[in-house]
Order: sequence, then C-alpha cells, then structure tokens
Amino acid sequence: MTQPAIFNWSGGKDSALALYKVLQGKEYGIQTLLTTVSEPYQRISMHGVRVALLDRQVASLGLPCRKLFLPEMPSMEVYEQLMAATLQDLKSQGASVSIFGDIFLEDLRRYRELQLDKLGLPVVFPLWGVPSGQLIREFLGLGFKTITTCVNDKYLDQSFVGRVIDEQFLRDLPPNVDPCGENGEFHTFVFDGPIFREPIAFEKGEIVHRKYTPAPKADTSDYECGDETDPNPFDTGFWYCDLV
Repeated sequence: MTQPAIFNWSGGKDSALALYKVLQGKEYGIQTLLTTVSEPYQRISMHGVRVALLDRQVASLGLPCRKLFLPEMPSMEVYEQLMAATLQDLKSQGASVSIFGDIFLEDLRRYRELQLDKLGLPVVFPLWGVPSGQLIREFLGLGFKTITTCVNDKYLDQSFVGRVIDEQFLRDLPPNVDPCGENGEFHTFVFDGPIFREPIAFEKGEIVHRKYTPAPKADTSDYECGDETDPNPFDTGFWYCDLV
C-alpha cells in the first residue's frame, strides 16, 4: 500500500535526485512538496531562489507544493512552532511519512527524527549513506541539470557561483569541499531532468556578496526543508547568483 508522503523540497540537486528515486518506487506517494521560504525576501531559504522559479519548478513537476513562510532569522522556538503546525496540518490531511534528501550528516538526521517523532511522522532518507561522488555522477548521468545559486565563502570563491555543475566543476572543487555540498559549501537550483515535464527557463542576474553576523546556535532554519546545511550557516559570507 502506498504511503502518502511529505517531500521536503529545496529546489536543489539532492532534493531532485531523492524525489526521482521515490517516484521510481511504489512505496510512497507524494501528497505534497514542502519548501521553507523567507517571507521578507520571497526566496527559498538558504538557496536564495525566487519563489517565481520555485513555482515554475513545481508546475513542471506536476506536484502540489506547500510553502512555509519564515520570518527573517527566526529563533529556534518560532521556527519549530511554525514547522510543527504545518506538519500537523499535513498529517491531518493524510500524510504518514516525511522524506528528506540528506546524505550523511548524523546530527541533522537525529534532529529531523527527533522533531518528527514528536508528531508521529516517520522519516525517510532515500540517499542516506551513498558516497557523495557517486550521487553527483548518478545525478548528472540521469540528465539532471543544476546551477549553483549560493556558495559559502569559507569554502569557495566567487568563481563557483552561477556555474552549471558538470565534470569540470567537480574537478575544480577544492579537496576539502564535498562534491554534493553536503556541509553547506554550496546550494543549487535544478532546472532540467527526468522528473520535469519541461526545462525551467531562467536567466542569470547579478552576483552579490552578503556577509552575515553569527546566528545563535539554536537557529536551524535550513534544517527542515533543505537538503544541505552548515552547523552555523550564518557565521560567514555568501556569494549569490540571482536567477530571474
């Protein structure tokens, strides 16, 4: 029997590959995608992608999407209250499991499992434990196309933002950077691939650098619906490539 699932969708490559694997199977049916969005900026949390492009992705996927709008820099308490209310509502509509695209961050997995256990929602990780290098090459081999929208300047310089990920991009990555950016090194926007009815059209806009002051350790606003994270993602600067 197919289980109705919430799929935590960031619009990035790990989400896309995890969704592909779920759609290939028959165990889960996607009740809805769930995406956290910065309400003040109307962009996907951390990825910096405009809501208009998220809407185009969703239309091409042919799946419903629930947007969870977050205030700027929410406290852990506020974030968890908003997330719990949203998940409880989706559970009341029939959802019985929540799916994430995480790969190997144990602390993040435990956090997700703890929070969703409180709501009686089991958690599924289709990509868990598979080597990052294997995953990114599977992603590319399937015909997915993705562009970096945000890079963490602790790991990468400006030249890596606004680039389509291909073999040359992977060869250019420093040795300390995970090829899937699982430690929060970079975030992406997927614009084509086997799960889409048609490619998502966009143009590259300006590249900007934003420096953030350290956030309280309790702030994990990227944790619930993202597919990559950093233990303290705001204690650094980021290069963003706007997509329009």
